[in-house]
Amino acid sequence: LGKNHILTPQTDKVIVNAYKVLRTRVLQQMQQNEWATLAVTSPRPDEGKTLTAINLSISMALKLDYTVLLVDLDFRNPSIHDRFGFQPEYGLNDHLAGRVQLDKVFVNPGIERLLLLPERQTQNHTSEILSSTGMVELVDELKDRYRSRIIIFDLPPVLVGDDVLAFSRIADAMLLVVQEGKTTTDDLNRAINLLDNKNLIGTVLNRSSVSNEFSNYGY
Repeated sequence: LGKNHILTPQTDKVIVNAYKVLRTRVLQQMQQNEWATLAVTSPRPDEGKTLTAINLSISMALKLDYTVLLVDLDFRNPSIHDRFGFQPEYGLNDHLAGRVQLDKVFVNPGIERLLLLPERQTQNHTSEILSSTGMVELVDELKDRYRSRIIIFDLPPVLVGDDVLAFSRIADAMLLVVQEGKTTTDDLNRAINLLDNKNLIGTVLNRSSVSNEFSNYGY
C-alpha cells in the first residue's frame, strides 16, 4: 500500500494531515447540502484522481463518525483493485449484467469502516453503462441500503469522453483533481465548463510544488 502511495499508519504525517484538511472541507459541504455521494474525476488521465478518491475514502473511514463505500466506475481503466493489491473475482459490471448478486462484488480491504466495490476489467460502451437504468437503480440501492455511509465514485477523466457527463446527474456532487505541471489551463477551463451546474464542490491540486506542509496535496 505504501509503495502505491495509499495512506497507512506509516504514511508521513504531512500527507495524512493534508487529506484530513481535504476530508473536513468535503464533509462540511456534503453535510450542509445533505449529500451522500461524491464523484471524483480529473481533466485527463494520470492526474491523481484515483489516488485522491482512495485516500479521501480512507481518511473519511478513519473518522469514527463515518463508514465509506468506494466504487470504481472508471470502466475505461479500472485500477482501484491494483492499488490495493488484489484481483477481484467479480466486478461491478458482472452485477449490472445480471451475472452475480451485488453482495458477491463487495471487497473488504482490511480497513475498518471502508468497503470497496471494484471493477475487474476494461469495458466497452462505458457512457452507456454509466447512464443506464441499472446504474441509476444501483446508486439508489446503495444510498437506501447504507443511509449513514458516504459513497465515493472514481470516474473516468472528464475530457476523454462523455462518461462523466453521463453519470453526473446521478451523483450528488463532484470533485475535480488536477496536477501541477501537467494539467493545462485550457484543459482545466474545459473541464470546469463541462461540469458547470454539476455541484462541483472543489478542486484538488496534486503534486503541488509549494513549499509548505501541503506540498504534495493542495485543495
